[in-house]
Amino acid sequence: MTGKTVRVAVTQTEPAWLNLAAGVKKTCALIEEAAKNGAELIAFPECWIPGYPCWIWARLIDFDINVKYVKNSLNINSPEMETIRTCACDNQISVVLGFSENDNNSLYISQAIIGPDGNIKCNRRKMKPTHMERTIFGDASGEVFNSVASLPFGRVGALSCWEHIQPLLKFHTFSEHEDIHVSAWPSVTPHTGGPDLWSMSAEGCQNLSRTYAIESQTFVLHSTALITEKGIKAMNTESGLLMSSPGGGSSTIFGPDGRRLSEPVESTTETIIYADLDLEEIIRVKMFADGLGHYSRPDLMWLGTCKDKKKMVLSAESASTVKEEVPSAAK
Repeated sequence: MTGKTVRVAVTQTEPAWLNLAAGVKKTCALIEEAAKNGAELIAFPECWIPGYPCWIWARLIDFDINVKYVKNSLNINSPEMETIRTCACDNQISVVLGFSENDNNSLYISQAIIGPDGNIKCNRRKMKPTHMERTIFGDASGEVFNSVASLPFGRVGALSCWEHIQPLLKFHTFSEHEDIHVSAWPSVTPHTGGPDLWSMSAEGCQNLSRTYAIESQTFVLHSTALITEKGIKAMNTESGLLMSSPGGGSSTIFGPDGRRLSEPVESTTETIIYADLDLEEIIRVKMFADGLGHYSRPDLMWLGTCKDKKKMVLSAESASTVKEEVPSAAK
């Protein structure tokens, strides 16, 4: 952490639903706008490209739209990703991009942290898709932990959506010593006061991001998408449980003590939210409690992880190594 002030940008805009080319174009336009306004970092929502698959909360399967979604998802080694990387480099800005990752036509909820040099510093996948998301996306392997990168102004990390209710995953991310955390979400709407889960509402999701800020003593960039009638029509979600009415934007910036640093914005307003972050504020907060430092008890509690990327096909040598590492009780 350098102690300098960092200007950040948090998007609250509508994705270019199911359109990879248009999504890349809009992404670059937002990157350029943020850079012109002096931002050194811009944060995007979960599955920003090609938009969150909202229809999964309205019907179990839709063959036509599923195929279209796969075809318009983003490959990490594609010309489209190269365009975004070049845009980041040309504008000297870091980017935390949420996207549906197409890996040989299997999909994963992914986030890439791109530096101002245009290089991908880390690319991670969501540990476990949430509920209906499992009809579309696969689980992550060891790349779930590849979530924090060193950038010129500090260490930046990212998690997606309800990964923020996973205590062990959060603790591992804390252990990577973030200064700024990007909390990526789809569009989320206010609680109705009825039987719908408060924890899935705009208020509940903001609460999870705010709690993350307090627990980790980081600045948290809570980035959400919004949906209009255009998106509802594109995915036919009028009768769905979620994403069935215009709105859903609730992007916010929280300080390391949990205070809100940005003014509320209407849920239907497309905008970029800015804030100037004094990273030395983290030191002030950590003086009181640092869960990875003076307020920890590693003699009593610790976390174990497996960071290996699991493969379906192993060579004879690697298979032998795996066999040797399997505990006798599991053989």
